[in-house]
Amino acid sequence: MKIATWNVNSIRTRLEQVIHWLGENPVDVLCLQETKVIDQDFPVNAWKDINYYPYIYGQKAYNGVALISRQPLEDVRMGFTAVLPDLDPKWDEQKRVISGVIEGVRIVNLYVPNGSAVGSEKYEYKLGWLKVLQEYLQQLLLSNSTISMCGDFNIALEDIDINEKVKIENHIMSSEPERQALREILSLGFADAFRKFNQEGENYSWWDYRTAAFRRNLGWRIDHHYLTPILYERAQSCIIDVEPRKLEKPSDHAPVVVEF
Repeated sequence: MKIATWNVNSIRTRLEQVIHWLGENPVDVLCLQETKVIDQDFPVNAWKDINYYPYIYGQKAYNGVALISRQPLEDVRMGFTAVLPDLDPKWDEQKRVISGVIEGVRIVNLYVPNGSAVGSEKYEYKLGWLKVLQEYLQQLLLSNSTISMCGDFNIALEDIDINEKVKIENHIMSSEPERQALREILSLGFADAFRKFNQEGENYSWWDYRTAAFRRNLGWRIDHHYLTPILYERAQSCIIDVEPRKLEKPSDHAPVVVEF
């Protein structure tokens, strides 16, 4: 099974690129983030035309996540409250969480808040959101210990995940509170699929559009696949495909693909 995660930074803007990539890389499930479109306007037929099933959870102009699957998914759940019904609904005002089951594996697709700047209101929201994510995953694990969690985490967990030339102490996406919040989530039993196969630096999944960052490889690794033990043991590869980032008007993120 192959699962890809890709922040496409507007699915309608990047639709042709994504469809082409999927034709060249026919993964079983494509997890999209930042689709930036309400459900009624999501290009559903484009996926049906290539025999994929779309599951969408979006909003206008911001956020939005989707699962694009080669076979129908089971038990698709949108948002935190689908799993935590007593949760304050404010945590689902931004559409950032969708999950579904394929062949017994629960795929959890996330678009973690960016946080804007350390100490800001949005930063505090991000830390609160990560706490809710931890509760959400604890609940999911009660019924299924086989989980593949992926998405744009907006966190580089280790210094090796950031190019030295753009590394700033206490910077958003690499501050210690963010990293600690993610470590606590991973302590539930998740491991980094990419680092199982690659311990080297200078492997990134996001590059700023400015300062020729991609050409200079001034990147961050913030798009991740985290697997529970059964899947981690079964994982055969995890790669970052930088080719789409070379296209004209690309997303600022590259797809990351895990196979198990």
